[in-house]
Amino acid sequence: MKNTIQPPIAKKIPQALQVHNDTRIDNYYWLNDKENPETIAYLNAENTYTKQMMQHTEGFQKDLFEEMKARIKEDDTSVPYKLNGYWYITRFKKGSDYPIYARKKESLEAEEEILFDCNQMAKDFAYFNLGSIAISPNNKLAAFSTDTVSRRQYSIQIKNLETGEVYTDKILNTTGSVTWANDNKTLFYAMKDEVTLRSHKILKHKLHTDIKADVEVFNETDATFNTFVYKSKSRKYIIIGSSSTLSSEYRILNADTPDGEFKVFQKRKPDLEYSIAHYNDSFYIISNIDNATNFKLSKTYENSTETKFWKDVLHYRKHVLIEDIEIFKDFLVVNERENGLNKLRIIKWDGTEDYYLPFNSETYTTYIGTNPDFNSDTLRYGYSALTTPNSIIDYNLKTKQSEIKKEQAVLGGSFNKENYESKRLWATARDGVKVPISLVYRKGIKLNGTNPLLQYAYGSYGSTIDPSFSTIRLSLLDRGFIYAITHIRGGEYLGRDWYENGKLLSKKNTFTDFIDCSKYLIEQKYTSNTHLYAYGGSAGGLLIGAVINMNPELYKGVLAAVPFVDVVTTMLDDNIPLTTGEYDEWGNPNEKAYYNYMKSYSPYDNVQAKQYPNMLVTTGLHDSQVQYWEPAKWVAKLREFKKDSNILLLHTDMDSGHGGASGRFESLKEVALEYAFILDLEGISA
Repeated sequence: MKNTIQPPIAKKIPQALQVHNDTRIDNYYWLNDKENPETIAYLNAENTYTKQMMQHTEGFQKDLFEEMKARIKEDDTSVPYKLNGYWYITRFKKGSDYPIYARKKESLEAEEEILFDCNQMAKDFAYFNLGSIAISPNNKLAAFSTDTVSRRQYSIQIKNLETGEVYTDKILNTTGSVTWANDNKTLFYAMKDEVTLRSHKILKHKLHTDIKADVEVFNETDATFNTFVYKSKSRKYIIIGSSSTLSSEYRILNADTPDGEFKVFQKRKPDLEYSIAHYNDSFYIISNIDNATNFKLSKTYENSTETKFWKDVLHYRKHVLIEDIEIFKDFLVVNERENGLNKLRIIKWDGTEDYYLPFNSETYTTYIGTNPDFNSDTLRYGYSALTTPNSIIDYNLKTKQSEIKKEQAVLGGSFNKENYESKRLWATARDGVKVPISLVYRKGIKLNGTNPLLQYAYGSYGSTIDPSFSTIRLSLLDRGFIYAITHIRGGEYLGRDWYENGKLLSKKNTFTDFIDCSKYLIEQKYTSNTHLYAYGGSAGGLLIGAVINMNPELYKGVLAAVPFVDVVTTMLDDNIPLTTGEYDEWGNPNEKAYYNYMKSYSPYDNVQAKQYPNMLVTTGLHDSQVQYWEPAKWVAKLREFKKDSNILLLHTDMDSGHGGASGRFESLKEVALEYAFILDLEGISA
């Protein structure tokens, strides 16, 4: 990379931001205005600079793209699942970017009926996403949702599957999820606030009626809650859910009577989180009631749903987190997590069986798959490990026989899982807590400190990053990189307490865990600070921003994707999407204690005159989760303050949002840019 090209310098217009008698001066606040031509000009100038600085890698980027693409089976097909008399299939055609959704009646040998060809639907758009498909109970209609901007504001339409006609009615600004009542003519959906994009209303639409006449059936007035609607697997109930970070509430209505009144299942209470599933005459509830931090499973009858009627089915166990359940007519399947690893527990309703599926790997991930058929005797689940491609497995709950329905194909002929090794390490954090690290690398590496290593983490919202396989990652591993997932506090890898100790006024544990894992990997000679790279996206981008303010000397380079870095300003602006619903995660800076703590780690507020690592920062102009101006302002301020000659690049996708480019392969170009950036820093160009 050559540093003779001059980077763009954003102009400074001081904006005083005052709260709690504290004034922050934001010189780049003007970049918040997307309608300002100077804003777009600055983003374009940064893109031009990035292109110039990376120009010598363009051939390498193309090679990486083709290499990653070549490992993916282009003419791929999902494992079919059966629902209400039809087998549903998702498939890709060779050379196409988008999926085709199809079905076959009763038998997989039947003639295929194409429901949606997203390649045709996407052809006039720079971005396209088919959000969801909901088939009516009589199988004749499909409600579907699309987003052509990448702002996660979906439009809902209805297609007649018998005639192929798409009705002209279009419901705008929804979450994209649709739920049919059992009458085949009533639809429930969640509407978003136009400004904040918070899902705040549930409406009811009658087929062939004016959308303006849609009835509001629920309005979530608490700005810290989002609302959603779905149908129970038993198909008996329409369920409206309302949730914040630390509290939830549900309303139920018999799906046969869509014009009836929804009944509150259990009124919301501070710190009471629960979810519900229906079976026979009862509901099963996963909740944290009675201080069950890692949750427990309870049961109650349909007509007695308040907490006072809940009876324990699976008692609370301190070291076992209940993540999910799947209900079948004869069996209950529980997805548990213990010591960081998922376990699938099989319980027969009559009490005659209770056992776990066996998994022997040191680090792996398993999950409950698509199981829409209530009457099935087959559990579909997925299994993956850092060295093992994802498998979709059908397990017969009665015969206890397993059948691998599909193993992820890795094309190109060079992949052999025996060439790779994975392990789990435990680093000691500064407060004595053991932090797990999942590692994968090609066999034969020497622990001499010269290995390039990419360290990834997320660490927020209780979201767990499980160690799963990636064909894309092979492009790093085969060039000598070690890949590490650090399971830092803020996620739920080691249970709910792991999350609680990495949020609010304990948020800095997330950052120091990551740093202490970096130091451990260096001490153990897996890498060194001249070969260590850090990567995180969204809230993980906040992590990267905080870490390089605290210990920039540990890293040769960092990748920060759609990074949430202007924490204080964003959390003070309740007109920005997500803000009010995030107070339980970050704190409400309108309260002085949270303001001061947030300000002490906010990456943008803590940029200093010091040396920073080489950096590639990416964002999307239409991002609704982390607004584009956060990374843009951060880069502008870093350019002003940093005291090094290291590379700092900002790449803005002018057509996409938080999830990056749409299309199956287009997103690989973004990965190729990121990989080329760090590989080039290692002197690897082929």
